[in-house]
Amino acid sequence: MATHVITGGGSGIGAEVARRLLERGDTVCLLARDAGRAKELAEEFEGAHTLVGDLAEPERLSWAFGHQTLPDSVDSLLHIAGVVELGPIGDFGPKLWNETLAANLVAPAELTRLFLPQLRTARGHVVFVNSGAGLRANPEWGAYAASKHGLKALADALRGEEADHGVRVTSVYPGRTATPMQEKVHRQEGKEYDAGRWIPAEAIATTVLTALDLPRGAEVTDLSVRPGG
Repeated sequence: MATHVITGGGSGIGAEVARRLLERGDTVCLLARDAGRAKELAEEFEGAHTLVGDLAEPERLSWAFGHQTLPDSVDSLLHIAGVVELGPIGDFGPKLWNETLAANLVAPAELTRLFLPQLRTARGHVVFVNSGAGLRANPEWGAYAASKHGLKALADALRGEEADHGVRVTSVYPGRTATPMQEKVHRQEGKEYDAGRWIPAEAIATTVLTALDLPRGAEVTDLSVRPGG
């Protein structure tokens, strides 16, 4: 039975991945921003464990985990959480940049650092659910795209550094996916949201699980997923 640590497990892609892993009998540990949210997740996902740590404050994660019991071995660390704010670079000050980079880049880096001993023990797998914005930047997506480009660099460097420890690293680049975040993006764009036009969250979950289930001795490094007919 494998052990998985998941960020962003409360909705969208993360929730679908968590449900699938629980259904097959794996141990799932969901990261929650506070104790209240941890209680909600434990009630929603029967059998799941929770850890409390706020991705908006990555510098406090080590302290937070020092007061909790972490799993001894981690087969996968799944970075699925993220934040997005759209707008022209000329309108964005340091506060928004720092908030975006903290949640989307610095927190995944710090979480990975903190769980590396357990990942090495299990010869585990780190999956970064990135974005198409991690490969190209469009107008008004500057802060988000910068954080996701950085996430790609983090994954690529980590893959090379941890290969000798048997730790696999995969980046998944979804196009627009039918999630609550996509609803928010449409509101910011002033557009009507039609979930049927975009990738189902279940499809991205299947992509993540496919990477996880690849037999030892092979590694999927990068997967791009686009809306299809």
